Amino acid sequence: MSRVPRFLLRHRVSVEPYLGDSAYGKRYGPTVADVPALVAETVRQVRAPDGRQVISTAQVVTDPGLVCPVGSRLTLPTGRTTTAIAVAHHTAPGLPVPACTEVSCE
Repeated sequence: MSRVPRFLLRHRVSVEPYLGDSAYGKRYGPTVADVPALVAETVRQVRAPDGRQVISTAQVVTDPGLVCPVGSRLTLPTGRTTTAIAVAHHTAPGLPVPACTEVSCE
């Protein structure tokens, strides 16, 4: 399986993986800093895991295998902190296209 070429992942983001809710609010794992990514801050409509259609204001493409469940916090290259509302793992075994993880953010 091929990966997105590193030279295309020009941006760097930080990811705090969502671990769930506790009695004190949302819990996040340790920050994974300096994740190579390609960030597009455009408005798109996406479907949330619960089926609602929501607006995404940023899309982040990274290497496959990124641990970023829905609800995770991301810090974009602009310094804006946002939340993952949909995560897609793109693979195409046997086809000459790169595998990647796409995160749609609020």
